[in-house]
Amino acid sequence: MTSYQDALCDLALADERFVVLTAENRASIRRLPEALGDRFVDVGIAEQTLVGASAGLALRGRVPVAHALASFLTMRPFEFIRTDVGIPRLPVKLVGAVPGLLSEANGPTHQALEDVALMRGIPNMGIFCPADEEDLLAGLEAVLRADRPFYIRFNTRRPVVRHHRPLRLGRAEHVFVGTDVAILTYGTLFTEAYEAALRLENGGLSVWLLNLRTLKPLDEDAILEAIGATKLVVTIEDHFLSGGLYTMVAELLLGRARTASVYPIAFEERWFRPGLLPDVLEAEGLSPAQIAERIEGAWRARRR
Repeated sequence: MTSYQDALCDLALADERFVVLTAENRASIRRLPEALGDRFVDVGIAEQTLVGASAGLALRGRVPVAHALASFLTMRPFEFIRTDVGIPRLPVKLVGAVPGLLSEANGPTHQALEDVALMRGIPNMGIFCPADEEDLLAGLEAVLRADRPFYIRFNTRRPVVRHHRPLRLGRAEHVFVGTDVAILTYGTLFTEAYEAALRLENGGLSVWLLNLRTLKPLDEDAILEAIGATKLVVTIEDHFLSGGLYTMVAELLLGRARTASVYPIAFEERWFRPGLLPDVLEAEGLSPAQIAERIEGAWRARRR
């Protein structure tokens, strides 16, 4: 499979408008300085400078692709993103590394569990949350060529499914279609949600699994279709309960005067204990077996 670095390099070499920037976060783009020359800029550990410079480049007709750790990219320069990028709708692309659980062994300062909530509040900002590297590559060109700013929750986990193509911004991927439980998820925890769905199916439940590839624009029709066809809705995300997918679903239901039985799996105003990803998943009750067990419990409780 082509890597993110290779795909980004090919796009940049084919279109001189693309400029790749980083705030000393080169892990996924180590070959690009040599390949792109002066169209690769490292500003150092200075995220406000990163966003300000990106806005300036966009005003000059460039398409900046700016990389930094997700926690610092979304919080330290938040006002710069809002005022310099969002309000004027500049095509700056913000690539947030190690978001959510992918920060693994890092502590709360590096755990971006509120990034979606912050970015969805930015005017004109799109949010792309790929399930894995295949999903990331499927949507990369569309996101980079979009005439609006985008936040990318960078994720190169090993794919567990072959995703539907083409990826269309604002359209969810219907992985399974069922009649009992609708699982709505995105990004990092898609892998666990998918494997949990298989366990639930083997246990006799019919599962509708949605991969919400973009959270802004959100595929409201797909969500309402899944809700209308099932009896229990489960939202799964490595994000705070407030401001993420659970909040989006609640807003959607209220706005459409709809009701549903919704069981959220998310973090409630606390961070996770650092560790390697498999250990973090187990400790937080987010392994496939644990997710399936939690959903089965919610299903039984609903039927009492």
